[in-house]
Amino acid sequence: MRGAEQLRRLPRRAAASAHRLAFPEAASAAEHWQRVILNRAVDEFIAWLDPRRCFAAEISGGTHAGRPWREYTGLIYPDFDICAQLTEDRRFDVVICEQVLEHVDNPCAAASNLRELCVPGGHVIVSTPFLIRIHELPIFVMRDYWRFTPRGLQILLERAGLEIVAAGAWGNRECVVGNFSRWSAYRRWHPLRNEPEYPVQVWAFARRSAGGGDVE
Repeated sequence: MRGAEQLRRLPRRAAASAHRLAFPEAASAAEHWQRVILNRAVDEFIAWLDPRRCFAAEISGGTHAGRPWREYTGLIYPDFDICAQLTEDRRFDVVICEQVLEHVDNPCAAASNLRELCVPGGHVIVSTPFLIRIHELPIFVMRDYWRFTPRGLQILLERAGLEIVAAGAWGNRECVVGNFSRWSAYRRWHPLRNEPEYPVQVWAFARRSAGGGDVE
């Protein structure tokens, strides 16, 4: 019986091995297949803003700390509670919030605070996953609450009083499968074509109006 059970497990083991070979695990976020097109879009937008002229704040870690900002501030979530009443006095030309909104319990409050952290005419960079498995880090009190479609993310930011400058989404069926059980690294055999019905990453670049008035 034991031998029969082992035989029955062989196809599953072979499939798991093939999956690991086809979709190797990323060693860091910089390797993530799901972020390749997103990162290109963010790079182009930040270059357009000219970071040398910008006071920047990043809420999502230190991914962009090495850029040639005029000044850079790390407001790291969850130590910096983006949903709470702001105690931060400074205001910024660029506020970056990547892969955070799915982890906050009040995304409407978070979006409003993103706007408030901007100077009038300042910009917000937001990205969030969609067709990605639930991912939580209880040790950092990071739960997983939300998923936003491209339209949903735009509405969230617009209702917070931000003007959408550009928005995008990327994904395909292979990438969805590749991230079932691990954060898949990008390899040359992985397709980068976009299938709009299967977005893995969603992003928006938005602007606080130059008038800086309150939302009506």
